Amino acid sequence: MIRVKRNFLRCALVLVAAAACQLSGEVRPLTILHINDIHAHLAALDNGKGGFAALATVIRREREGCTACILLNAGDLAQGTPVSTIFQGLPVFELSNLLGIDAATIGNHDFDYGWMQTRKFIATVNYPMVSANMVGKDGQLFAKPYVILKVNGLRVAVIGAMTETLPGLVFPKALSEWHAGSLVEAARRYAAELRPQSDLVVLLAHIDAREEAAVLEQVPDVPVVVSGHVHTGIAEPQMVDGRIMVRVKSYTEELGRLDLEVDTERKTPVSWKWKIIPVAAGTPPAPDVAKQVAYWEDQVKARVDRPLAVARHSFTSRDEIKRLMERAIREETGANFAFVNRGSVRDVLPEGQLLERNIWNIMPFDNRVVVGTFKGRDLPPVVLGGKTVDPDREYTLAVPDFVAANQNTAESLHTTGLQFPNDVGLLRDILIDWFRKQKAIE
Repeated sequence: MIRVKRNFLRCALVLVAAAACQLSGEVRPLTILHINDIHAHLAALDNGKGGFAALATVIRREREGCTACILLNAGDLAQGTPVSTIFQGLPVFELSNLLGIDAATIGNHDFDYGWMQTRKFIATVNYPMVSANMVGKDGQLFAKPYVILKVNGLRVAVIGAMTETLPGLVFPKALSEWHAGSLVEAARRYAAELRPQSDLVVLLAHIDAREEAAVLEQVPDVPVVVSGHVHTGIAEPQMVDGRIMVRVKSYTEELGRLDLEVDTERKTPVSWKWKIIPVAAGTPPAPDVAKQVAYWEDQVKARVDRPLAVARHSFTSRDEIKRLMERAIREETGANFAFVNRGSVRDVLPEGQLLERNIWNIMPFDNRVVVGTFKGRDLPPVVLGGKTVDPDREYTLAVPDFVAANQNTAESLHTTGLQFPNDVGLLRDILIDWFRKQKAIE
């Protein structure tokens, strides 16, 4: 009788365990390596960190022995250095094929050279670029909304997404009829569609911090968000009800590694571990990538490595560099006032001998300077900076044409309707001319 009871109990435990397995499904590991906001930094930064060749070394090191790894890029591969500006981004996308990216989404600066050039980027890469909410007037999608990657027996659905703030980040003519639709609606729609076809849904998004929070809070069918667009990265993952969002620092300085244990029945991670892997100065470069980087850098050296002034100290504050740029515009154009949006400042100025390359790096965009004449009463407060003006006197104001086209955005003039009829030249050339005339920048 005792033996019968023991056998019965053993069978009952087996049945309970089997039922539990059925309910929870098989648990499989998945590692997501991720990068964002590379901005065409092929070579190492002034601090010696990063660069494509060193980043490739770190990626390959992390993939060694990892049978369940994928690499995702959260957008803005283009724009930020001379090689991208001069060759309109294509070399950067060609080189990205050497990094082993499995899927990427499109960033706002990937549209800087016009939507037709963005289509060339998509055709150039050997990995899928996805975006679920970039749509045209007729509802047509700009790119495939998602891709399902198969790794380690897992079906990983990767949905791409673009920030809804896109109109204020790109020249309207660069987008033509394309726009970014509702982020949350697109994420909900495709996550629901993909849940039966996949074991895990990942949103690969080029979005701001407010939008990151909205997805975590409002889209429960997306358990993992890999984000870009905010350059600073985060120290710890952001979590809402077990859903996780990760993002690393820009300009190739960091690689993120998210190690998951995925329950294939519940279609969600049951555990996770995330770490930031620095692309440190002195990291041995991957030879094949270094060779291609050197080729493209050689194409631009003669054009951008000519000396300018000497900086007495490093300029690392965006506001400090913004004020330098505004001073240069005023002195070169003779305008009474100048205004540059903070988003136009894309790099630091190092201490020591400055080169034209440094100006290309802080102002990689082909923005032009336009000038208008306005009564003192019509000048926006952000331009005056607390200065008192005669309301009836006429003053000249010089701004980048991007500011003139986007006057009412967060970092701009906070006004509408100002007319700037006079084009006085390329902003980058004006800055280079001014810096060349200075012996020292204090």
